[in-house]
Amino acid sequence: MTMTMPGSRYLTINGLAQHCLTWGRPTSPAVVLLHGLRSYAHTWDRLAASLTDRYLLIAPDLRGRGDSAWDPARDYYPDTYLTDLEGLVDQLELDRFTLIGHSLGGTVSYAYAARHRERVTRLVIEDIGPGSSTHTPGADRVLRELTDVPTRFASLDAVRDYWRRLRPGISDEALDSRVRHTVRPASHGRWEWKLDLQGIAEARRTPAPDRSPDLWACVDALRCPTLVIRGGRSDFLSAPTCEQLARRQPLIRWAEVPGAGHYAHDDHPDAFTALVTDFLAEPPDEERP
Repeated sequence: MTMTMPGSRYLTINGLAQHCLTWGRPTSPAVVLLHGLRSYAHTWDRLAASLTDRYLLIAPDLRGRGDSAWDPARDYYPDTYLTDLEGLVDQLELDRFTLIGHSLGGTVSYAYAARHRERVTRLVIEDIGPGSSTHTPGADRVLRELTDVPTRFASLDAVRDYWRRLRPGISDEALDSRVRHTVRPASHGRWEWKLDLQGIAEARRTPAPDRSPDLWACVDALRCPTLVIRGGRSDFLSAPTCEQLARRQPLIRWAEVPGAGHYAHDDHPDAFTALVTDFLAEPPDEERP
């Protein structure tokens, strides 16, 4: 598959510079893509390559990640990411669009779609649901991984080894992407994070329930067709939770990517892309026979 080089731009949102990648024609239907806790906009390169001929794709680096500014106040909580997304949508003058979110980005996507029901035409959630961030083995794993994060690396091989230890099943393509987009050159030939991992870890270790959305309430408020995609080996989103989501909200369906973990779009990109492509291609409810 030929990867299309995205456009790049910066917006000032809530006082911070936010970097965005864009693919496709400005006149095409818009799709906004939100990455996860320790990720970055370029994580969507593979999916974008499959959709760029039909859609305008917009992927921000969330605050503290990629080429976006780090927050001096270390305000890395879901309600702030939500206001950042609201600012992005308003500045880009997006009227109606599809929203796709992975993990943390999925939490923000649930909340945005529930609050702005008139704007979101379709919703795709990757591997997160109510309770995923607090009461699952995956949530415990993330906390463990954030307790001892190196500040610098002696080489890119060391970066590669770090990510490989955290995600033993990661594909070579996805690992190359992580090495390219999570670090930058530092002094004395070393490499430093492009992620404010210390600030992100601090917020993750000190949750503020009043600053996180009630995802069951968000699910109840949805008014658009929604696809929840679970990794078959996920320790973050269980099949019973997916079944409960579909029973509770008739607009939700769910699917599984066999053999994939929490990063389904990385682990089995072709299967993930096929699910998303088919879902987006379905006619609106009012046009179905």
